[in-house]
Order: sequence, then structure tokens, then C-alpha cells
Amino acid sequence: MTLAADWEADHRALMFEDISTGIHASGFGQVDDGRSFSFHIERQQLVVEIYRSRLAGPVPQAEDVVAAATRRLIDIDLNDERSLAAAVRDAAASAQPVPRPPR
Repeated sequence: MTLAADWEADHRALMFEDISTGIHASGFGQVDDGRSFSFHIERQQLVVEIYRSRLAGPVPQAEDVVAAATRRLIDIDLNDERSLAAAVRDAAASAQPVPRPPR
């Protein structure tokens, strides 16, 4: 039973609201604590951005990004939604905080 519980805990970390596959793959959703995230392909890399809680508007701005990760497209089938979702999930798990300039 612990294996099933661990598997469920690992796979509830991201909830996808939209995924578009292909060479211009992109999508968005929520991480387990309710913050929004998005992903897209940029310069032959997968880019995942996690946004701060309580966004002021419907479209996040650059200053709303609190963590980000990039991953090379090697071993990702951009036409397979499951492969893409797994790559996004792995990248989001390794996202690093975005440094902020002092005010």
C-alpha cells in the first residue's frame, strides 16, 4: 500500500488545465499548493515557470515568476501528451527560485 500512496503523492504535484503538443508545445495548470504554472518551448528547450500566489490579474507578468526550470528537448516526444507532461512534471520538481533584484 505504501507504494501506491507514494505514487499518488508524486503524481498529484501538478494539475494540467491545458496541454498543446507539437513543436510549439505549451500549457498551464496548478502545482499542489495552488500556485499557477505554465510551460512552453523556447530555443529548443522546455521552459517551466511557477508563479507567485494571489496573482493580480488573469495573465501573469515577468515579475510574478517565483521559480523556473529549463530542460533540453532530448528524450521528450513533443507529440505525445504523456511524455510532455512527464517532462514538465520533472522540470517543475527541479525548478529553482528566481533571484530578485534588491529594491
